[in-house]
Amino acid sequence: MRPPFAKKSATAKRKAAKIKRPLKCRFCTSEGCPRPVFVDYKDMRTLKAMVTRDGHIIPRRKTGNCAKFQRAVRTAIIRARFMGLMQYVNRED
Repeated sequence: MRPPFAKKSATAKRKAAKIKRPLKCRFCTSEGCPRPVFVDYKDMRTLKAMVTRDGHIIPRRKTGNCAKFQRAVRTAIIRARFMGLMQYVNRED
């Protein structure tokens, strides 16, 4: 038995680091994925949450979106950038 004041081993630290909360799609409802799959390109609050400071789209494994809505988010971000509603790169000089 290990004494209570002993340090954790490296493997125990790695296991503790891997545990994370289960992510779920922010667009899907309890009934399932609504049809048609659509993300509004004018909804800046939602789209800014899906983009990093550098302007990269956050991947699915980090946002928790389902595949259909992640594709819709990508399309909406591209449209918003093209229309001039969002910046391609967020420069803070």
